[in-house]
Amino acid sequence: RPPRSTLFPYTTLFRSRVSAQPFSNALIVEGPHLNLDDHLRAVGIAPHRIDKVPDEAALIDAIRRTNAEVLFKRSRVPVTAEVLAACASLHAVQLCCIGDDSVDKQAAAANGVMVFNDPVSNGRSVVELAVAHLIALARRLYETDVAAHDNRWEKNATGRYEVAGKRLGIIGLGNIGRQVARVCAALGMEITFFDSRPVAVEVGIEMGWTSCPDLETLFRTCDMASVHTSAKDFWGKDNDGFLDPYLCQLGADRADNGPRLFLNLARGNVHSVEALKDAIESGKVRRAAVDVYPTEPRPGASWSNPYADEPRVICTPHIGAATQEAQPRIARRVATTIGEFSRYGSVRDCVFAPRATLSLKDNARGKTLLAVTHSTARGTKKAVDDAIYAAEANNLSSTHRDFDIGVAYDLSLLDRPLTSAELDNLVANADSLSQDTKAVRSVRQIQVPEGGW
Repeated sequence: RPPRSTLFPYTTLFRSRVSAQPFSNALIVEGPHLNLDDHLRAVGIAPHRIDKVPDEAALIDAIRRTNAEVLFKRSRVPVTAEVLAACASLHAVQLCCIGDDSVDKQAAAANGVMVFNDPVSNGRSVVELAVAHLIALARRLYETDVAAHDNRWEKNATGRYEVAGKRLGIIGLGNIGRQVARVCAALGMEITFFDSRPVAVEVGIEMGWTSCPDLETLFRTCDMASVHTSAKDFWGKDNDGFLDPYLCQLGADRADNGPRLFLNLARGNVHSVEALKDAIESGKVRRAAVDVYPTEPRPGASWSNPYADEPRVICTPHIGAATQEAQPRIARRVATTIGEFSRYGSVRDCVFAPRATLSLKDNARGKTLLAVTHSTARGTKKAVDDAIYAAEANNLSSTHRDFDIGVAYDLSLLDRPLTSAELDNLVANADSLSQDTKAVRSVRQIQVPEGGW
């Protein structure tokens, strides 16, 4: 690659994150599958792994030391506003999981750092764990195994149920929630669901499932409930404890001798430990399984299980995606996501707008891609278009997306790269038109070879 200074010299006027070529370095923490390293090398990115789980200071030091443009991580290490502000080389955080609550997304947007996740690859593994728990809880397999190992022959039908014919309530009809619903419907279960997103409701109804108007209705009318939501809802409101008022209502309008099973394989904050234990102790929930907790330890650290004294709550250590199949799939998908973002500015699986896809890859050979992350303030998008026009460059194609988090992404396919002075003009005009001195958050200009990458 040509030296960066010859393509896109940093100037005193331009204050934002700047990149002139595909990414060169990535920092990897929390031990994603080792296949990730080879996938990254294949797209021209050098992987730098650190085995020790870093605290904030160590994370900042590692990003700076490796000059990482991308941080790959799982769900534990926080990416705080301080990390994002301190690491000017960083253009993207790639989560090797679904959950995005470990990243300060507002700070990422303010700093022009895109945040991606993988909403697809671990789905099957989580679904199978959920179905396994439902059947095992319904048949009391866990406690029966303990009794048998204790030389007790407890052959009886007390509290043992088939899942066929039971009504299952799905809380959150996202990718995993839909898959759980499909599998359980195939087992003969009746599916109801609650989701606050209009599109999700339409999808669920189209699948033939029953939409509940509120959580109280779902809990009261279901034999079993399974949670598949994120730590925050679609509008960014914290889901902390939002299920607490409803746990004791599970199955209230069903038969008195029903199973009343509860699963949480989603997020540890959606209900409190106390609320679930109260529901168990009162008999309102007969048995439960959890894979997530309000506080989870760093790898190798000691842990105190808040349900240790309650055998009717089956506990697993956040292993929903911990399978030999899911982890390589995740590595492959996230490397592809970042490879396309690095080489073509393409966007998919961005947590700012999960279903948005932006790409101009198909016609990019021999052309220049200009990617600008900017505020949604009025006039900022116009400044991008005006800069291209003033430079007398041909804008061959463009795509744009405003995200609800207050940041926008603009991708243009040009017949030539803009000079440093022309980019300075873009930033200055954006400041002036929007009256926002941080209107432009980051700029990337990528010259695609004639033969592609």
